[in-house]
Amino acid sequence: MNTLQLIEKGGYTIVQMNRGKVNALNFGMVEELRETFRKLENDAKVKGVILTGQPHYFSAGLDLIELVRYDKKRITEFFTNFASLYNELLQFKKPLIAAITGHAPAGGCVLAVACDNRYMAQGENYVIGLNEVAVNIQISQNLCEVYAHWIGEGLAHRFILEGKLLRGEEALKVGLVDELVALDNLLERAEKQMQIYLRADDEILVNTKQKLRKSLLEKLDPNPANALKEATILWWKPEIRAKMLAYVEHFTKKGK
Repeated sequence: MNTLQLIEKGGYTIVQMNRGKVNALNFGMVEELRETFRKLENDAKVKGVILTGQPHYFSAGLDLIELVRYDKKRITEFFTNFASLYNELLQFKKPLIAAITGHAPAGGCVLAVACDNRYMAQGENYVIGLNEVAVNIQISQNLCEVYAHWIGEGLAHRFILEGKLLRGEEALKVGLVDELVALDNLLERAEKQMQIYLRADDEILVNTKQKLRKSLLEKLDPNPANALKEATILWWKPEIRAKMLAYVEHFTKKGK
């Protein structure tokens, strides 16, 4: 695997995203995440999973510097794959905990809200949220529904429209994250919660999670191609394309 590191523990697995400094999501990383979670779901020895990142970055979201170079076929495949990953994480039967090691905007937040628990590293500069509107990417109906599930419809409506990114204390206050933890203790906190889940009978735990998510999952479009169809079309809108290229150029120069 090129973008993930798996750490097997007693009864559960830690999936650490490990692609460059910021864990930006590209085609290869999304495919590796999908393949990994399919295997973990079908592995009877794995009772739960912790998804984490690297110090200071859980995931900075989509790798726009790479994605902007994709042709129409490739970007359609990417958005379909990304929507499929999101649906699969939402329907992952076993306990799934996010240990958010720092920044988690946009695509990073997408991964986090699919989890059952979200523990976020303390740090006044770390942010989490859905800023797709601010960076000219069309958000899906499915993502709107899940965001509202965790923080309420009113806040989700306002935050998504303005592309708001929340600092840790704000995210904790609205229920987007469960707890703020010192970075050095973050994984330990997630593992402590996983140990609580592992005390329960496997079948009861899986059945209960399915019941808790039933009403949410019934609201979602199960077809990944539909979920991000608008995003794929609007990706090529000339004025959006121009803004995105300018955005990428800015960050490319900033990184030099």
